[in-house]
Amino acid sequence: MSVAKRYVLRLFISLKYVTANVVDRQSGRVVTTASTAERPLRDGLECGRACNAKAAAAVGEVLAMRLKVDGLAREPIHADAAKEVAKKGFKNQTKVWAVLNALRNHGVNLRIDDDGDHRPHV
Repeated sequence: MSVAKRYVLRLFISLKYVTANVVDRQSGRVVTTASTAERPLRDGLECGRACNAKAAAAVGEVLAMRLKVDGLAREPIHADAAKEVAKKGFKNQTKVWAVLNALRNHGVNLRIDDDGDHRPHV
């Protein structure tokens, strides 16, 4: 296992919830997590039955704050954007990129492995 990819971002997207975990591959445990299933986050959003890109961006913001508190914001955190979009389906592409962009915008050292796709993502 490569030490360079120690921390990896994993996303779980359903019709109602978006959950983002940062996993330490050396120990195999979740380092930090954020989800729209959490009461404070859920109450602050207007998701209704379906979660949208705005909720996904809020999950990214909360995860970024928690990474900063844990002192992991400067550690390289790897995310395979193409793999996440392929797993979640094309309809969830905006949610995946909302989480990734929120992490990036809040100062997390996010390394995106997207197989050479260098188009700007919104």
